[in-house]
Amino acid sequence: MQNVISLALPFFGLILLGFGAGKLRDLPESGLSWMNFFVIYLALPALFFRLLSETPFEELANVSFITATTFTTYIVFAIAFCIGVVATRGNIGESTILGIAGAYSNVGYMGPGLTLSVLGEQATVPTALILAFDNALMFILAPLLMALAGTEHETIAGTLKKIVIKIFTHPFIVATIAGVLAAAVEFRPPQAIDTLLRYLSSAAAPCALFAMGVNIALRPIGRIPVELPVVLSVKLLLHPILIFLLLSWLGGFDSNWVATAVLMACLPPATNVFVIAQQYGVYVQRASSFVMIGTAISIVTVTAFIWALTSGVLFDTPLQGG
Repeated sequence: MQNVISLALPFFGLILLGFGAGKLRDLPESGLSWMNFFVIYLALPALFFRLLSETPFEELANVSFITATTFTTYIVFAIAFCIGVVATRGNIGESTILGIAGAYSNVGYMGPGLTLSVLGEQATVPTALILAFDNALMFILAPLLMALAGTEHETIAGTLKKIVIKIFTHPFIVATIAGVLAAAVEFRPPQAIDTLLRYLSSAAAPCALFAMGVNIALRPIGRIPVELPVVLSVKLLLHPILIFLLLSWLGGFDSNWVATAVLMACLPPATNVFVIAQQYGVYVQRASSFVMIGTAISIVTVTAFIWALTSGVLFDTPLQGG
């Protein structure tokens, strides 16, 4: 148990420090924009590019893993969406936000920090693949369903164009593609560039976790909807359990890859749940409560999954921490 605490405490400690800073200091939300830019456009892309480019190409082309994890995320989205349809009496826009809250893990800010701290660098490839394809899935589902709901005033062609642009210009996805291509041709950057990438990579996890804590602190807390406990149960418990069962049933995956998928799936709803709700003007105040409360509850649930992975409950051999 002491090993689990030593893995979880620094991870959640950085989030709590950021949350405390956001609450104690009366700083405008706009003041966080440069930190968010640094994390999203520089630090995390540098981390993924550097580690993926150093990975043998054959490890990256794992289509079955990508299909299984993305399909599970879609199934969980569909379950949460159906819960939303019942709870909102058929409101497609609000149900879409609930579907995203139930399936879209905080893979950007929290994912790399958690998987790399628990499993080490062997978690890099599955982390990057899940991050890229889960983001792509949400970039497809959100605008399509919002267009169907009538909140996206675009033609079908215009919506599809925006989806393609959003997917292939997102820094995480661009960095993942660049890293895979570099691995394919065995490209190694010059020493000076490699050192710069290492500096940025080292800052990625701590800055992302601290910035996330500040982001949560600055978000307004809306009223707590009655559907919140059910949707959060889907996100924090059902999602990781389903992905573990599917990957175990399919077989042939390295235990570290399975563990990475479980850790990515058990993360709380992404802060983008609130951002997407705000973008479309749907379920805005209530969406913030999913992020805030989900993150608070995940301190317990994520720690429990770390314990299950590292103590031999889910695997015959306990996984070693990074």
